[in-house]
Amino acid sequence: MAYDVTRKMEIEIIVEKISDSGKKIALPDEALDIVKLSGIDVPVHILVKSPGEAIEASAEIGFPLVMKVASTEAIHKSEAGGVVLGIQGVQEVEENYNNIIANLKRETPNVQISGILLQKQIPEATHLIVGGLHDEQFGPVVMFGMGGVLVELFKDVSFRIAPVTKVEALEMIREIKAYPALSGYRGSKALDIEQIVKTVIIISDLITNISTIKEVELNPLLAYEKDVMAVDAKVILR
Repeated sequence: MAYDVTRKMEIEIIVEKISDSGKKIALPDEALDIVKLSGIDVPVHILVKSPGEAIEASAEIGFPLVMKVASTEAIHKSEAGGVVLGIQGVQEVEENYNNIIANLKRETPNVQISGILLQKQIPEATHLIVGGLHDEQFGPVVMFGMGGVLVELFKDVSFRIAPVTKVEALEMIREIKAYPALSGYRGSKALDIEQIVKTVIIISDLITNISTIKEVELNPLLAYEKDVMAVDAKVILR
């Protein structure tokens, strides 16, 4: 997409804030805010730094919700006990805040934790991955494929040099082996291919237009019959 001046400035303000803090990797709330400003839907989310803040934020977000550790060092959050789904009440919020911190400290005692991300839990859907990066040889590149925890196992992905057109984005989607499952296989309902195409183009334009971003990844991007939503995002600066 072609960014309007205001939107690009807002993204660059977040990127500058990340850089000024001495980080190269955005925290989860910062990454999701960049994605949202780019034009991709994300769940309501708030970063908190104490059980009290978590309780207040949960009242604002509503239940059910998800709690995720916010740390640039916690690569596999789920395996380390840093993600809890299906939280239904205030008592669970307080208990899980403390449990998540304890889990991470037990797994990696020296890990730097910046807080806990509270996020509105949305219905489960097909997991996709959309990413962009600045390759040393090819320049800006965009990637699409099946996402979630199995992305590294199956590696069912396609690539293009960015920026991509609508036609190129659709070609990327149709190239992956799992495309029949996306387009309606044996009577199953097709996913919102138009919104998936739009998302690939948005990430393609983001990595092309914001030169200070080295890498961006949506995993998973949840795809429904109508619309898509990014529930996890990663942004790395150059």
